[in-house]
Amino acid sequence: MRILNRPPQSETETRQRILQAAQHLFATRGYDGTTTRDLASAAGVAEGTLFRHFENKKAILIEVATQGWIEILTDLLTELSEMGSYKAVAQVMRRRMLRMHENADMMKVCFMEAQFHPELRDRIQSEVIIKMTDVAEAFFQTAMDRGIYRRTNPKIVAQVFLGMFAVAGFSHETIMEPGASPKQMQEMAEGLADIFLNGVLAKD
Repeated sequence: MRILNRPPQSETETRQRILQAAQHLFATRGYDGTTTRDLASAAGVAEGTLFRHFENKKAILIEVATQGWIEILTDLLTELSEMGSYKAVAQVMRRRMLRMHENADMMKVCFMEAQFHPELRDRIQSEVIIKMTDVAEAFFQTAMDRGIYRRTNPKIVAQVFLGMFAVAGFSHETIMEPGASPKQMQEMAEGLADIFLNGVLAKD
């Protein structure tokens, strides 16, 4: 029986495999606890191949986290644009929260490592956050123009919404019990949406 040789992977596939391995290792061991030898081994490539694709370990971290933020916020804004109404924020929050377990590694890298690396924060801010805030701002401006949201600064509203989502996105390790049930996540999503839409002051 003839064994077929596995076709060589493209440079793009190799690069992506390195990033996937890095995402998992950075999330489980932390950036400082992961060596380039660890990364190469987990990705199934030679250490030299690693450096052919990335200048150094920090460059891999920046790429992993930047891609992660783009994926997280693109998914959020896509769901936001597809809401049945401008008040259906709770449903969007709930779906995002229920999917957090699928992206646990990515969330840990995006939220935790960015705190310790200024160059990573700067790139995420310039390449991701500013652009995504502009998209969200346009969405909320439209809602204001239609009389659904009260007139206020749409940029601030967009920043508050994205910040609220960031808290909800990491809530399984901060403001919610580990292993929270779908019902608890629903209650959290509805609570955040209610505060976002109605504020916290009692009505006169």
